[in-house]
Amino acid sequence: MQTYGLGPVAPQPDDFEPAPIRPEWVIAGRPQARAVELVRSPDGTCTSAQWECTAGTFHWYFWVEETVHILAGEVLVRDAHGRHALLRAGDVAVMPANTWMVWHVEHFVRKLAYCRYPVPRPFGRLVRMVQELRTRFGLRRPPQARRYPDAATVPF
Repeated sequence: MQTYGLGPVAPQPDDFEPAPIRPEWVIAGRPQARAVELVRSPDGTCTSAQWECTAGTFHWYFWVEETVHILAGEVLVRDAHGRHALLRAGDVAVMPANTWMVWHVEHFVRKLAYCRYPVPRPFGRLVRMVQELRTRFGLRRPPQARRYPDAATVPF
């Protein structure tokens, strides 16, 4: 169901595919996970997906930085330092890249996940500094809008 650029994308139940949790990561229960990728950036560094899981407790490793928005259900998440958070429908959290977490799903959870490959801190600072200089010296401007003969008359 993956798309590039402007949506909308509304996943259907049949779009979800099994996304098994590694058996050695499962602590308790028999969690069953399914997922569907929604969109991917043209350079492949950012993706968004919906993911859902049934009851169970398991370890999870975040290879990339993941911002989650809980759409339904709830999950208790614990990091390697013992800090924990109960995430319910409507909550948003960031899971740092290269970290282990323990997820405890009492009944069911569905999340929207926005995943991105993090940029090393010095490189990120350099990019922000260059963008700031471009803005300060007037070099960062949007491209000229193209005029299409009927663009102003096409109703939405």
